[in-house]
Amino acid sequence: MPLSDGARVLALRCEPKVNELARRMTRQSFEQLPGYAGLPDDVKDLEIAATIRHGVRLFLRRATEPHPGPGGLRLFRERAAQRAEEGMPLHLLLRSHALGMYVLWQSLRETAEPGEEGALIELVDLLLQSHHSLVGAVAETYMDERSALEAEQREQRRSLVRGFLDGTLEPGRALLEQLGLDGPALVLAVVMEPSADSDPESGGSELGSAVTVRRRMRRIQTVLDQGFGTELLFLFDAGTGRAVVPQGCEPPGDLVERLTRACGAEVRVAAVPAAAPEAVPEASRTAVEILQVARACGLPPGLHSLDDVLLEFHLSRPGPSSHRIAALLDPVAGRPELLQTLRTHLAQHQDRRLTAALLGLHPNTVDNRLAKLTELTGLDPASPRGAALAIAALLLRDSAAGADGVSAAG
Repeated sequence: MPLSDGARVLALRCEPKVNELARRMTRQSFEQLPGYAGLPDDVKDLEIAATIRHGVRLFLRRATEPHPGPGGLRLFRERAAQRAEEGMPLHLLLRSHALGMYVLWQSLRETAEPGEEGALIELVDLLLQSHHSLVGAVAETYMDERSALEAEQREQRRSLVRGFLDGTLEPGRALLEQLGLDGPALVLAVVMEPSADSDPESGGSELGSAVTVRRRMRRIQTVLDQGFGTELLFLFDAGTGRAVVPQGCEPPGDLVERLTRACGAEVRVAAVPAAAPEAVPEASRTAVEILQVARACGLPPGLHSLDDVLLEFHLSRPGPSSHRIAALLDPVAGRPELLQTLRTHLAQHQDRRLTAALLGLHPNTVDNRLAKLTELTGLDPASPRGAALAIAALLLRDSAAGADGVSAAG
């Protein structure tokens, strides 16, 4: 609705006061805002003053021109993005706009003469209409810019942590200061277990989609931070989370239980100490391998250390004979039921009845399957040597397959 001639005349009388208003806001009114006094003088006298002059003139143009054109918020958006990049708090930015509107209202009121009350009300109405659009544009731009900056910072930190854990970045003093790490540490590897009723064909497990896994890994990161009482270096990659715990941060006794509750799935955690930052990459690799070996050996989910899988870890190390040991199970590669029976039987210390109960079979069926496996491969899991060769073959095949045991959780 067009303004009356009286409202336009009142607005025109305010035009000569634009520079005065900018000085009043930047050097008097805004000084009461928390944090404003600490801004550099050039920001106040140049950038903020120029934005104020632009805003006041934009308002007066809308008041005095019968058909003002659209736009005019571009400068406010640019300044909002700039303030976000500089780290100015959003509340301070928005309060400065609200206070600026109030100072402009004061100027309109001081300029109005008796009998111009109606014109003053029209201008205040226009001022309020303009303000909500301005604040919306400023807040939206600020939040977009902050989100982009934070995403960039997270990705930069993620790249640093990945390079540090993988050993591709030299752990020099600058990097360690940036990561906040100095001295001995404990390296953790964490992986979620697929649910017992998951369907490998369809990928239909509780770990399900990549989005679900990432969300649960973020919960794991939160629990670790809270449990150790500090923000840890954490990296989630290929279905496995890795964290570096500084010396002196003690884990709660129920850490695994907390992680399980947080992500709604059973969790494996491997812990490996690193005597110095330079030892962290090797400790990280060892922790991930412990998870692989623990799962391949049929150990239940929980907290694992190298001592828990010491023999199996040693047997799973590649060497000149590795491919020949792994090939011992080639004759049953197409018989997953025989491999599953063998794996379960070894994990249950060759207890045929417990193996049968876990697989839902009759004990005689377990015996028959193991006999068939011996017939096809020549391995006798009932003998110490046969059991050792079978364990090594299973572990080496898992390793050669790209550590399917851990990556399947991703």
